[in-house]
Amino acid sequence: MNNQATESTKTKKTKRNYYRKPAVKIFALGGLEEIGKNMYAIQYGKELILIDAGIKFPDADMPGVDSIIPNIQYLKENKHMLKGIFLTHGHEDHIGGLPFVLRELSAPVYGAGLTIGFVRTKLEEHGLLGSSELHVINEESVIRFRQLKVRFFRTHHSIPDSLAVVIETPHGTIVHTGDFKFDFTPTEQATDWGQMAKIGRSGVLALLADSTNSEKPGFTPSEKAVGRAIRETFRKCDGRILFATFASNVHRLQQVVEAAEECGRRIAVIGRSMERAFKIGQELNYIRPSKHQLIDVRQLDRYPDHEVVIVCTGSQGETNAALTRIATGAHKHVSLYEGDTVIFSSSPIPGNTQNVYRSIDLLLRAGAEVVHGSIFDIHASGHGCEEDLKLMLRFMQPKFFIPIHGEYRMLRKHAEIAEQTGTERDNIFLLRNGQPLHVTRHKARVGKDLPAGQVLVKGSTTNPWEETIMEERRALGTNGVLIVVLTIDPKQNKMIGRPELITRGFVYVRESAEIISAGTKVVRTTVRLLQRRKKFIAQQWEQKIIERLTEYCETTMDRTPVVMPIFSYVEQPAAAGDQE
Repeated sequence: MNNQATESTKTKKTKRNYYRKPAVKIFALGGLEEIGKNMYAIQYGKELILIDAGIKFPDADMPGVDSIIPNIQYLKENKHMLKGIFLTHGHEDHIGGLPFVLRELSAPVYGAGLTIGFVRTKLEEHGLLGSSELHVINEESVIRFRQLKVRFFRTHHSIPDSLAVVIETPHGTIVHTGDFKFDFTPTEQATDWGQMAKIGRSGVLALLADSTNSEKPGFTPSEKAVGRAIRETFRKCDGRILFATFASNVHRLQQVVEAAEECGRRIAVIGRSMERAFKIGQELNYIRPSKHQLIDVRQLDRYPDHEVVIVCTGSQGETNAALTRIATGAHKHVSLYEGDTVIFSSSPIPGNTQNVYRSIDLLLRAGAEVVHGSIFDIHASGHGCEEDLKLMLRFMQPKFFIPIHGEYRMLRKHAEIAEQTGTERDNIFLLRNGQPLHVTRHKARVGKDLPAGQVLVKGSTTNPWEETIMEERRALGTNGVLIVVLTIDPKQNKMIGRPELITRGFVYVRESAEIISAGTKVVRTTVRLLQRRKKFIAQQWEQKIIERLTEYCETTMDRTPVVMPIFSYVEQPAAAGDQE
């Protein structure tokens, strides 16, 4: 009887478990506790969708790195589940990593017209356009999979064709806002207030929302105010104008076109990404210059200074950008003159302030007048401030809330804002990259960490993040290298001749003779001790020489160069296995 009851209970439990819906898994592989490399995933059962695939710019102490992308090991291990990659908009921190993802994974890519326009050019540069499946969508599109349904609503950001992503799951609706602000007097694409209200009334299980400006009070200023500031500044300028902004800020570029037209100025576009943005923007009718308004940069000398605007890249002080090359006199077509006015129409990316001010200093030294945010603001952020975020939360009224897209303090502040607007504290989750949230209709819990981290990009090659590599590069850059060349007879376990020491970036030439002489003595003393051993083991020789020379340099000069022993052999040593 008891056995039967027990068996019956087990059967009921098994049936109940069989019919129970699995939780929705929400996680980020990039974009949390940082600015950049945005990549978020929603997984239900055997279906996984990815939202954005961005890059992040390296810190100043990361030499030899062009950009950083998320580690996609988890996606590669589960590539059979990946149903699609959905792009919220066309900024680099949301689409820049896509070529590297599509090298490893095959999945259809969905985005609005301008977004796919930027993606198409990017994939063509990487030789991936022919093998990629791209779909242009809009706010009325619906993409259906077996368990998940994806739709969209229009948002306002600093680039046209920005969309929020709405994922309908068996447990409820999940909303990813993308980057957004509420602009009550937009220049172009307006937020779809009606659709937002409808989604909120239907019930939102979980909201993932942009946190970038959570620490700033009020609403983010309208882009129309920026347009007025641009026209006002243009009217005051008697000489040439150089206008630097993000190439992807197509709204801003159209405002420059309008201001230049009003002031009777022609426009020359400089910088590969800026030229590409103008081309795509014109094709999609977001940038509308008048006939003959755009001129080639080589035609600038044909026009008086007061009839010219040069639109260029370099608003972040990037080393190879057009504006930086102009400031340093390295641009082959444009030089700076006294009377030129340079306008920075952007805010420094967090952590990039010094690069921007360095660029401003270069321009001022070259004789230009510089207009930037500290003097007269000709920029409005595309990210919502505190009141924008409150409004989004009130529209959506989510059961669970996950602040995204921001450094930790920004996420933390957004969490406080969510609590103030009525979300229960226990239903707000501050996650890390790789930390999944398992969500059902009634509850949510944090799961075990998934593989996540950083992958370093140099050119078209990628390497997993290793702190030891960065430490070596920093040491090389800071303290230089000390190379030790030895000729060895491995059979006799003896050094032949004298060691040769070579320094690069370690000491000045006038100091090197004394250092090399003393360092040579350290090596010879170390080698004498090693020669007492019965067998030659290269690893032991290398380790001891590095230890002794590093100790000598630290003690005598308080510096630690990278020590690199290089062995040449009279006869090749036995394989490691033969030495045992």
